Amino acid sequence: MLDTINPTLAQLRAQVKRKEMPSTKPAACWSGKDLLMGKPIPSLTIILRTIGCRFAQHGGCTMCGYINDAAGVPPTEEELIAQFNFALTKAPDSDFIVKIFTSGSFFDTTEVPYNVQDYIFGCLEQNKHVKKVLVETRPVFVNDQDGKNLEHAKVHFNKPLEIAIGLETANDTIRSFCINKVFSFSEFKKACIIADNKNITVKAYLLLKPPFLSEGDAIRDVISSAKVAAEYAQTISINPCNIQKGTLVERLYHRREYRPPYLWSIIEVLKTAKRENPQTIIVSDPVAAGTRRGPYNCPKCNREAAQLINDFSLTQDTELFEKFECECRYLWEKVVQLEDYAYGSQL
Repeated sequence: MLDTINPTLAQLRAQVKRKEMPSTKPAACWSGKDLLMGKPIPSLTIILRTIGCRFAQHGGCTMCGYINDAAGVPPTEEELIAQFNFALTKAPDSDFIVKIFTSGSFFDTTEVPYNVQDYIFGCLEQNKHVKKVLVETRPVFVNDQDGKNLEHAKVHFNKPLEIAIGLETANDTIRSFCINKVFSFSEFKKACIIADNKNITVKAYLLLKPPFLSEGDAIRDVISSAKVAAEYAQTISINPCNIQKGTLVERLYHRREYRPPYLWSIIEVLKTAKRENPQTIIVSDPVAAGTRRGPYNCPKCNREAAQLINDFSLTQDTELFEKFECECRYLWEKVVQLEDYAYGSQL
């Protein structure tokens, strides 16, 4: 499949015109809240503008358009450091968590060279308000040389460190054929074991409703994947698919062959996954919730549903969902029941 779909994915991405942005400013940075030791704490999210995911440059995942925010020309080490320094000026005055993304892999040295990694970890180690750092990476950059990259990070950073991995699903067939992500669950498992041996925690991203799955299949896959991933990851983030520019999912969307998941589906997954994995932190941040390009229910309940999902992510309290009702729930239930017969096409 890789030989046939990657050229198509690359062609779709090439049709998106990238915005010209300063090489010394990050792609984005913002403040929010996350959980630390079971309690909400301020967080600072930083998206560095690197050259981007090396896999997306030649195809990549069917739903991911983050390469569109990457730099057209590889930034210098000095420019990456300037991006980080700029983002750090937005940090809260109190204790906080730092989350660093690159639209790719932080431990890929073609994106973030060791000198830049060392500088970032050194600054965060010295900042008394930084209580935890999360970085995103693919398993290959953890497994390479049995954790050399993680070992290198720990030389400069002794505070709690977490790696986030886009597992997407525990089902290798769905990951390969629906998402086009070229690693196996066994590689994810190995990365988790290496991280655990170095006292580094893992956050696993699971994708709710990749293309070619019905609403019901998508719900069942994420619930079963959460149960398997919870054996290795301390936190599981349910990421509902949204429509990003220059992706196969966007092409299917325009052909009315794909609809983002219902917010009801996210709620169902969160309730069930938390019940089945009570010791695991289960969260979700539904990007573009309530819009046609993101997960949505109906205009009457979109805002409330999205707020409840965010509230649950900070409290882990499934009772928040108990009193939430809307007449569109009946439609969602029918879609879950009937869409299996439509082979995932939008009803």
